[in-house]
Amino acid sequence: MDMDIVIEDDRWRAAGLEAAAERAVSATLAHLGVESPGELVLLACDDARIAELNETFRGKAAPTNVLSWPAAERAASEPGARPARPATREDLGDLAISFDTCRREAETGGLPLLQHATHLLVHGTLHLLGYDHENDADGDLMESVEVAILEGLGLPNPYDTDGGGPVSDGKD
Repeated sequence: MDMDIVIEDDRWRAAGLEAAAERAVSATLAHLGVESPGELVLLACDDARIAELNETFRGKAAPTNVLSWPAAERAASEPGARPARPATREDLGDLAISFDTCRREAETGGLPLLQHATHLLVHGTLHLLGYDHENDADGDLMESVEVAILEGLGLPNPYDTDGGGPVSDGKD
């Protein structure tokens, strides 16, 4: 897979985001059996930049943790069904992740920064692959896939409210 990581906020570089992003995206693709995907672009930014993007693309003038822009519509036609895998060499799309929001959520949940960032990157990559949480059936599917991927990476269930950390706020 071709992953282009654009680091606008050097705190991400210092934190080691590049390796975490490669690991999170690779684990997501492997778990879903996606072979030889095309390009994925990751923008590692701060709250000011992600708030600007959030307002431009979603009409919400506030920072968020992760945003996703799929290169193609891949959602399943039935609620709770798995989306189709992308074709070989088909581009996946773009992600943006905010250092400030990610750090704040990690601190609130008592988590290491890169553990929470890994969860957000798995979550965002699933959005690029057609998963969403717009209804209960789709949300349950997406959550179960996220948990399985994170478990495979040796990370706890982020939706476990008994110590697993912050639950994604769904603002992606």
